[in-house]
Amino acid sequence: MIMRTALRMVASVEGAGHALILLMRTASWLPWLWRKRNETVAQMASCAFGGLLVSLIVGMFSGMVLALQSGNTLQKWGQEELIAIVVPAAMVREMGPVMTGFILAGLVGSTMAAEVGTMSVSEEIDALEVMSINPVYFLALPRVFALALVSPLLTLFADVIGIFGGAFVGDRILGLSYTTYIKHTMDTLELKDIYSGLLKAVVFGILISGVGCSQGMRARGGAEGVGNATMRTVVISFVFILVFDYILTWAVYQ
Repeated sequence: MIMRTALRMVASVEGAGHALILLMRTASWLPWLWRKRNETVAQMASCAFGGLLVSLIVGMFSGMVLALQSGNTLQKWGQEELIAIVVPAAMVREMGPVMTGFILAGLVGSTMAAEVGTMSVSEEIDALEVMSINPVYFLALPRVFALALVSPLLTLFADVIGIFGGAFVGDRILGLSYTTYIKHTMDTLELKDIYSGLLKAVVFGILISGVGCSQGMRARGGAEGVGNATMRTVVISFVFILVFDYILTWAVYQ
């Protein structure tokens, strides 16, 4: 049991390293991205429609729950107006990008791993190499760039609807008017809060797509291998999101 756990940990670390190396190789192909513009647009549409509805639902209820929990506590001291500071700041800085990243890892990252993994176990990637077509250029480049663009857009939508979800709870349950809520929100949020959250979203999108493509390319052993690659994609992506969330928060706010 201990040996099996150790082997899984080693495999996860190895997979994370392989994903980072693949991302660096993908970056070297950026000057040729325009050649894959049609595939990139198709991937953007797939990522956006795949994660939009879930991101909006999660964003709305995240804002509502945050407003309800903090509002019930603050109301004891007559400070319920502070939810108009807590909710927007939390959504824009942390909740929006992190929750959207988790959603994209579970929906889009796993899908990428399954698609590329299926190609790997059916030896289609080997066929690309035989035809002198680089798999990183052909498969990873459009997917990484597409999710890097879609992730901040979905995060922005989640932020906005989460803030308005908090306003709804404030108005209906805590007696805080929409006007007061919006005024405090505008006074609280700074440009740094917005761009730091969107920066996190871009980085998370790059990491998720890189992990998905990397695990898919390393998939072996038929359907079981594809399933394992999909599972590892979600796990490694979650870890990457939390680690890089701390790193980026420290870099921006220190």
